[in-house]
Amino acid sequence: MYELIQVSGNSYYIQSPAKIGLVKLNDTEVCLIDSGNDKDAGKKVRRVLDENGWTLKAIYNTHSHADHIGGNKYLQTQTGCDIYAPGIEQFFTCAPVLEPAFLYGGCPGKELRHKFLMAQESVVQAMTADDLPEGMEMIQLPGHTFDMVGLRTADDVVYLADCLSSRETIDKYKIGFIYDVGAYLETLEKVKGMKAKMFVPSHTVPMDDITELAQYNIDKVLEVAEKIEGLCDTPMSFEQLLKKLFEEYELTMTFEQHALVGSTVRSYLTWLKDSGRISAKMDGNVLMFERIGEKHWT
Repeated sequence: MYELIQVSGNSYYIQSPAKIGLVKLNDTEVCLIDSGNDKDAGKKVRRVLDENGWTLKAIYNTHSHADHIGGNKYLQTQTGCDIYAPGIEQFFTCAPVLEPAFLYGGCPGKELRHKFLMAQESVVQAMTADDLPEGMEMIQLPGHTFDMVGLRTADDVVYLADCLSSRETIDKYKIGFIYDVGAYLETLEKVKGMKAKMFVPSHTVPMDDITELAQYNIDKVLEVAEKIEGLCDTPMSFEQLLKKLFEEYELTMTFEQHALVGSTVRSYLTWLKDSGRISAKMDGNVLMFERIGEKHWT
């Protein structure tokens, strides 16, 4: 873990729970794509930099989840590097309490205020094309989060952040985190048609052809949507639906999973409602969801 692996030319990654991209800018300076999940990750990254005699110029955060920005504070304090994040992700990275607050829908309790959901604060600037190193391109990949991006280097290596999960992860956890289901499906279709020398997703192995895995992710998102729509054949509240989903997928409910999976299920409900596939109506001061019309799947 935390070994440095060359992908092509000046494009590398540091093996970690969420892969950390590293791009050589010249003989002595590098930039990172994300920073790992916590201070300890930052220390291990610093060790890689020191062993190679490299100075850290900047960190480019693909999005604001804690496992991608957790090393920011330590590395910025130690090196004085600049940090950039795109769109709304900048504000969540500057004020990480926004993440558990967003998931919970209110002031988050201590059960959600830990390093896996709330990184330390860092000083972050808005990421624009002008802030990127020469030859690096920003790729919009919304859906998993508000404004997530990927980055293509001059070596034609594409760092895909969290827009794809491995088959093993999908099959194990069943319902992956999604903020905007419609945008996420559009991103997956976009990625499915992309070409590059090598793709580096954060949570699975690098590969030169992403098509099959992208389609598997699409299929599984639609499968969850169909499951939710089917359960709504019987009108039910959000809590009833969440309970049914956990039972059907044999998942274990905890305070944290209620927030994480619950947020995603609300996003599915929004997409299904706005697509005209389910209705949302008040019944005795309880919001109830119900399928509209015939089944939309075979």
